[in-house]
Amino acid sequence: MARNWSPESWRSKPILQVPDYEDQAALERVEGTLRSYPPLVFAGEARRLKQQLGEVAEGRAFLLQGGDCAESFAEFHPDKIRDTFRVLLQMAVVLTWGAKVPVVKVGRMAGQFAKPRSSGTETIDGVELPSYRGDIVNGIEFEDGARQPDPDRMVKAYGQAAATLNLLRAFAQGGFADLHKVHEWNLSFAGNGEGARYRELADQISEALDFMQACGIDASTASSLGKTDFYTSHEALLLRYEEALTRVDSLTGAHVDTSAHMLWIGDRTRQIDHAHVEFLAGVENPIGMKCGPSIDPDDMLRIIDKLNPENEAGRMTLIARFGAGNVEEHLPKLIRAVEREGKKVVWSCDPMHGNTIKSSTGYKTRPFDRVLSEVQEFFAVHQAEGTYAGGVHFEMTGQDVTECTGGAQAISDTDLQDRYHTHCDPRLNASQALELSFLIAEGIKAERKKAAA
Repeated sequence: MARNWSPESWRSKPILQVPDYEDQAALERVEGTLRSYPPLVFAGEARRLKQQLGEVAEGRAFLLQGGDCAESFAEFHPDKIRDTFRVLLQMAVVLTWGAKVPVVKVGRMAGQFAKPRSSGTETIDGVELPSYRGDIVNGIEFEDGARQPDPDRMVKAYGQAAATLNLLRAFAQGGFADLHKVHEWNLSFAGNGEGARYRELADQISEALDFMQACGIDASTASSLGKTDFYTSHEALLLRYEEALTRVDSLTGAHVDTSAHMLWIGDRTRQIDHAHVEFLAGVENPIGMKCGPSIDPDDMLRIIDKLNPENEAGRMTLIARFGAGNVEEHLPKLIRAVEREGKKVVWSCDPMHGNTIKSSTGYKTRPFDRVLSEVQEFFAVHQAEGTYAGGVHFEMTGQDVTECTGGAQAISDTDLQDRYHTHCDPRLNASQALELSFLIAEGIKAERKKAAA
């Protein structure tokens, strides 16, 4: 716990990426309402995730983190939650089978409603309005009324997050995640490419489960075969929402942000003397920090010291996001600084944010080959440094969208308009995400063979 910290101590610090609410009385009313609501997640769940991330930090597990760029009120539907959860299960199975280590599954779900913006305003045809900051703040429609920050949206975000978590817990613990149903997780539009490859893997897993059952091992004797742990995460950007959902753990007396199991701080808000670092320094959740090309190794170490003064394994995840072709220039000096000071961290790769381009048709997109290239560079640098590449962090969906070009589906610039549904940045679709997990698994397996040789 940071000294002289309280859930509201961030309010005395400089802050970036904050919306300007006109009706302060309405804002205070909403904050009071949220403080009276039940927690969305529980302190014990956050502690369990921290323990599992500690295993990742020690090289004994792997972190898979993925989900929506920005969750939408309009597109909220149980089928979409199910499909994203299902793809993450498929990816985890592929990675577990290939890497031979447990996979910690964390969704960008049930809270990823706020988005940082490069500018506070947006101008179209000479009209200037506040930028869209995510559905928890304002509307995406370019209209004056929609773009004004509305505090009541925080209450709606809470309700959608609660419903999402309820469904995710049912899927994770109620039988949907049973490994015996590995064939049923396949997606109809996966086609003959990755779908066929996944079915072949599912056949192998089914044979292994049949053998285990013959030996007396099944879901009744090994509960992990019939259910799974699944956690939620989002960027802790809207601090009024985060503070209102911070509770004191009745068992430990520590403060826990119950809006999600894991929270991360973005590349735009990681100033050590500013509000976002101040807030996250005091909550006991596992914390992630985006590390882009602008981060200085010494500054990074100072932030780590503030966020994790006890050097607790599983507390800190460093999420590298440099862009394909830039990893070798930036990542080694960060790794060496962490190793020199003996910091316990999880190293994860975000290959999405540094690889966003504008297509010839005007859509923002991310070429699949650049996403894959950054992941490969990330693993290669860790191999060269003798450190552990512990995770990946994707913006993806279970829907059959056309937002990222390339992959086995060979989505072209002209295909983007077919099903471009994102509220913010382009996401991998289910087939691309599954394809990437196979390629990553092959890379992990090859690196482990090298290390053992």
